Amino acid sequence: MTTNLALMPKWFDPMYLLTNGGPFAHAVLPAILVIVFIETGLLFPLLPGDSLLFTGGLLSAQPHPPVSIWVLLPAVAITAILGDQCAYWIGRAIGPALFQKEDTRLFKKHYVTESHAFFEKYGPKTIILARFVPIVRTFTPVLAGVSKMTYPKFLGFDIVGGILWGGGVTLAGYFLGNVAFIRNHVEAIFILIVLVSILPGIFEIGKRTVASRRAPTDPEPVGSDSNA
Repeated sequence: MTTNLALMPKWFDPMYLLTNGGPFAHAVLPAILVIVFIETGLLFPLLPGDSLLFTGGLLSAQPHPPVSIWVLLPAVAITAILGDQCAYWIGRAIGPALFQKEDTRLFKKHYVTESHAFFEKYGPKTIILARFVPIVRTFTPVLAGVSKMTYPKFLGFDIVGGILWGGGVTLAGYFLGNVAFIRNHVEAIFILIVLVSILPGIFEIGKRTVASRRAPTDPEPVGSDSNA
């Protein structure tokens, strides 16, 4: 059983990390939970999130599993939620410093206020879908914190996202881990699902952009000449 991580060092391969001969073969559950928390809460995106959970589910389906699926499911979901809470409050902590920073070519203060408006309007869907996209899931809760997205709203939808991602990917590994194609392309499959989910929004933004470019400019008012 192998995962499709040929371009990465072998210590990014969950099968190497968690199975016989790997450094965490005798500590599968703690290893999964620590990696999930680091990826979601400590701004370190280069970790095998989806494939890690998928592999954990696969291993829990073996005849003598290193961890029970009934322990793994809630533990992963809770850890993923706690990780995002940590990242959110990191964002809240660094947000005020950004407002005190002078505008530069790469950073404008209005970026933060626009991000706040975005998260208040579209944040719930973003918080949930971002869970399934590597790297994006690491920084989305930080941006939500920087933009001061309403915390109760963030918390509620983050719980939903943590359960869907932590439980869903793990269950997929439990039931589908022995399907070679799915096992070897798990990250690509989830990214494709997310892209399909946000296509309507992309099309809507594209339509508005095209319409705004085609809209004629308002003619300048013509003043009437008065004869003395």
